[in-house]
Amino acid sequence: MTLSNSLAHTDVATALHPYTDARAFEQAGPLVIDRGEGIHVYDTTGKKYIEGLAGLWSVAVGFSEPRLREAAMRQMEKLPYYHIFASKAHEPSIRLSERLVGMVPDHLSRVFYTNSGSEGNDTVIKLVWYPNNALGRPRKKKFLARHKGYHGITIGAGSLTGLPNNHRDFDLPLVPVIHLTCPHFYRFGHEGETEEAFCARLLSELEDTILREGADTIAAFIGEPVMSSGGVMVPPAGYWPGVEAICRKYDILLVSDEVITGFGRLGTVLGSQRLGFTPDIVTLSKQITSSYMPLGAVMFTDAIYQAVADNTHRIGTFGHGFTGSGHPVATAVAAENLAIIQERDLIGNAARLEPGFQAGLRRLADLPLVGEVRGMGLLGAVELVADKASKRPFAVPGQVGAIAARISHEEGLIFRAIGDTLALCPPLIATEADLAEIVSIMERVVARTAVEVAASGLAEEKAA
Repeated sequence: MTLSNSLAHTDVATALHPYTDARAFEQAGPLVIDRGEGIHVYDTTGKKYIEGLAGLWSVAVGFSEPRLREAAMRQMEKLPYYHIFASKAHEPSIRLSERLVGMVPDHLSRVFYTNSGSEGNDTVIKLVWYPNNALGRPRKKKFLARHKGYHGITIGAGSLTGLPNNHRDFDLPLVPVIHLTCPHFYRFGHEGETEEAFCARLLSELEDTILREGADTIAAFIGEPVMSSGGVMVPPAGYWPGVEAICRKYDILLVSDEVITGFGRLGTVLGSQRLGFTPDIVTLSKQITSSYMPLGAVMFTDAIYQAVADNTHRIGTFGHGFTGSGHPVATAVAAENLAIIQERDLIGNAARLEPGFQAGLRRLADLPLVGEVRGMGLLGAVELVADKASKRPFAVPGQVGAIAARISHEEGLIFRAIGDTLALCPPLIATEADLAEIVSIMERVVARTAVEVAASGLAEEKAA
């Protein structure tokens, strides 16, 4: 996109973009997306792209669902805004709460609304600390998380996140958190170690950490069922049941961050159901509205609710909430979006399409530069490396991923380059033919990237 384009010029002159090198952006400018239809989006020149990341891991029903537009319009006309502070309520948030409680496992019986997953995980911190103080456990405040885990970008959620660039020069973490080994066998397994032994080592690390710190100081363990924004890492078999068993043993709450895996991404309503564990708290966002409106939700057990409710009665209030908590338009859109997901069996669609999608991606493993292909459900990733045999990464992380992303745009596919990992998360409405086309484009992208990398010598450079 040339900077002569007036929209691009205005954007460069006025905006600071998230997750962007601002100086590089000043030179290159934005890709300005103009409209969307189904699984496709179109830029201001009319060029068509498959949106292979569903926006930001989030547009389940595609980019042009009329029922969501109509749901928003109906609610805007009737009650465009009202709050749910101080015992107020409105029908859209009530109906959504009823639907959510009906969709998820029975033990998750209460809902608190936010505007995003980051706010949701900030709320989780408070929901954990608040009753612990009320129950006379003021030392029970630390969180356990994982390196490369992603839980948001606010001060609290950003502290839980285990990605260095989310901490660097932001003075994070501020919340007391201990980051444990990322459960990604390809990158963090020891030489000669089996995947089973790797899992056992991680569970030992968890228990050893609890014993070292003192169980009376650790409030909760938080994790994504499948780590997504850190690079789509699927944990080894037995990992999550083992984590749950240790948390139960030491009276530590288990929090499942389902902002990406919630509402069908792994072929189940919650990712925790697919991975075989029962969380005390889940954080939800993104696919709850297909991101047509900002909305997040935290769902939790009745036991947590009762402890919180008792303390609100002692204090006289629950001193937490957002102007947009349970926003009537957002919750109306969410209810309609979830109705569509259920009526069209999009969760089942993800489960049915998973084998073909994952098998198709794994055919890329023999291509040059491809170190690992991984995924689950309709989540997938291709990790590019300088040397396949040794798994050696490129000297400058992200440089080759950026080349692949540029080529992908030329080929008409948008994915997320996470360093040198190419991540995919197609809308849940995708068909078998759509996914085959994504895999076909990915083959061309990787092949073209390999040619460009070979010509530039980037694979031969060694890290300093």
